[in-house]
Amino acid sequence: MKWIKGLCNFQKHVKPQHSKFGGLPYLEKVSALEIDTSQNVTQRCYSSQSDPDLSRDWFAKLWVADKKRKKNSRFTMRTNQRFEKPIHSNGPIDNIYEKMRSLKLPLDWWPSNASVAKTQLNEQIETGPAPPPPPPPPPSQSVTGSLKSTSKEEALVAPLLARSNLLITRDIEWANLVLGFEQENRYAIVDASYPQAPVGFIREQSHLIARQILRTRRPFVACVTDAMGNEVFKVRRPFWWITSTIYVEIDGKEIGVVHRRWHLWRRVYDLYLGNTQFAVVENPGFWFWTFTLKDINGKVLAEIDRDWRGLGFELFTDAGQYVIRFGRGDAVSKIGAAAAIQDLEVERPLTLSERAVAVALAVSLDNDYFSRHGGWGIPFVAIEE
Repeated sequence: MKWIKGLCNFQKHVKPQHSKFGGLPYLEKVSALEIDTSQNVTQRCYSSQSDPDLSRDWFAKLWVADKKRKKNSRFTMRTNQRFEKPIHSNGPIDNIYEKMRSLKLPLDWWPSNASVAKTQLNEQIETGPAPPPPPPPPPSQSVTGSLKSTSKEEALVAPLLARSNLLITRDIEWANLVLGFEQENRYAIVDASYPQAPVGFIREQSHLIARQILRTRRPFVACVTDAMGNEVFKVRRPFWWITSTIYVEIDGKEIGVVHRRWHLWRRVYDLYLGNTQFAVVENPGFWFWTFTLKDINGKVLAEIDRDWRGLGFELFTDAGQYVIRFGRGDAVSKIGAAAAIQDLEVERPLTLSERAVAVALAVSLDNDYFSRHGGWGIPFVAIEE
């Protein structure tokens, strides 16, 4: 039906020319058009003269006329109302015109943006709307007492850090593993009481060339987000030569910092909230992988454990795993396997801002001591710098 309208429109706008066979061209040889709407069959009756030679120029003119016809919005509206009436059935949305492919010009067989959108609508009707993402697990510690938000910055980090135990796992970097190509570090944060889904993520943002040249001494900014991808706070680590420093920023405001003190074999860190030091870490070094945060009186405030993940992980990858223990969790969170988790006895619970500094310490530990320093393009071999 569509190409018939095109022929009629072309006949109105193009002057008839005589073909090399003599007589009128092909358009004037169409004497009648009989359309059987009940059977969707189109019959064409021609004159008794012989058919002309349809040249390429003729089809080009027909194509141009069809393009002009499509630009006419009124004609398109009438055509849609007449030929694109939807079929009322139990199947996906379709129409008579799309099923009658024999009545289309070849250029109309290719899918357009409208057909692609309709296909997506059909798939949505068949499969239903996409399910919403699961809600993040509830906090495993009540936001009361020292965990009560005292500023808008702490209210922003409360859903992520009001938890008794956080498990931070670094992803495997396959380019670094096979080719020695340093990639941006990525971590997943999981609440040990609700291990079904992560509660947040950490992703490094750094310069490509700086990562390859400076390696673990490179400057970077790591964004800490919740499970929905919303930024909670940032940790910023500038270039360092002898001792490293990492800063914590919430909503663009610097709230804390972690300074590493130089020692020949011990691993010593000072943790500050503003200009006030609230904790210190003094690790004996070597294969001792527990980093305990203590106050000025030597009382335990929190603890960071670096877990052993197996010989293959530790020998060939940087995919470390860290457990941050903040103290006792609520009884309602001790369900299933979480009931077997032994809580850390602390002198006092860390505030939400102090916990953000503790997370930054875990990121600094991973880059200072548990990241490979080499791997210059040799597969499975780490060459120390």
